[in-house]
Amino acid sequence: MQESIVDYFMELVKIDSESKQEKQIALKLQTDLEEMGARVEFDDAHSKTGGEIGNLYAYFDGDTCQSPILFCSHLDTVVPGTGVKPQLKEDRITSDGTTVLGADDKSGIAQVISAIKELQQSGEKLPPIELLFTISEEIGLLGSRYADYAKLHAKFGYALDAHYIGDLTIGAPSEKSIKLTVHGKEAHAGMAPEKGISAIRLAAEAILAAPQGRIDEQTTCNIGIISGGVATNIVPNKVEIKAEVRSHDDDKLANTTQKIIDSFKDTVKKHKTENFEPTVDVELGQRYRSFRISEEEEMVKLALRVNKKLGIDIKPSVGGGGSDANNFNEHGIKAVIAGTGMRSVHTTEEFILLEDLKKGKEWVKEIIKEYAKD
Repeated sequence: MQESIVDYFMELVKIDSESKQEKQIALKLQTDLEEMGARVEFDDAHSKTGGEIGNLYAYFDGDTCQSPILFCSHLDTVVPGTGVKPQLKEDRITSDGTTVLGADDKSGIAQVISAIKELQQSGEKLPPIELLFTISEEIGLLGSRYADYAKLHAKFGYALDAHYIGDLTIGAPSEKSIKLTVHGKEAHAGMAPEKGISAIRLAAEAILAAPQGRIDEQTTCNIGIISGGVATNIVPNKVEIKAEVRSHDDDKLANTTQKIIDSFKDTVKKHKTENFEPTVDVELGQRYRSFRISEEEEMVKLALRVNKKLGIDIKPSVGGGGSDANNFNEHGIKAVIAGTGMRSVHTTEEFILLEDLKKGKEWVKEIIKEYAKD
């Protein structure tokens, strides 16, 4: 394991770990953590996700009798994340422009492991620490969805998976996924188009009637994928639409979801004929549920004390995306999302400033030291 966090981070991002292909980096981290004295275990979440290896759990016993503190980062990266060639520039690390960098979320991994190692070397008194490095976060929070929560004893934790150092996301929405399959009537588009009912046209009409975008300060929805038709000379008899709704309010989530469904059902009903009745099939799913942590919670106050100590003036905020923290909160572990310094994520322009990489490590160190005082 490299001593410098910059060298260690660059070592980690060179390891391919796109979603469902996290085995190589998981085994690397197992070696590093065991060399530091941690006990390491894996679960079988990959049997449900179709991946190579499960989530990684690491346990440091600590020197105090406190309950453990949890830190989490995810092992996987988005595509294109194979063959990353990190470039060390004046004040930052980037990829070579052909792949993502993988600071999302290997910056968090490097920061927490480096922080613990430096605290060990300095002889600091440490609390019990649990680490969870999840698989397949980028494709639906699958690792934390299928995690073995019996392996975790912490009551609170920090998911290191946001942007600016000191960021603290204390709330996030629920998400509802919607798949709508519209069934029309096939006909020859040149010889008898009037005998057909275009599923694409029905879908277009329904989409225009459906709510989209930002509904209010708590709710958004998006119709993101549409596919259908087989040839330009055939009136299409089937089209599939995929959409999502997000909201911090479960009633608004349900109401907006129902409005989308109703727009499709009402549309197909209007186009019923004597000889044919178009239909729509609806499939619903939920990848994660909302959470909201009070600013009066000690874990939030602890983080704000650390921010003040490090000269960071950032207030807690509520986010619009999902993360592993959603699933932790659903399973009774109070978790917030903390920043690591990652920038321009999910693009080939992704980068991290050297100052942020190092400051993120210091933030984690101070969180651990501050908790050990309590």
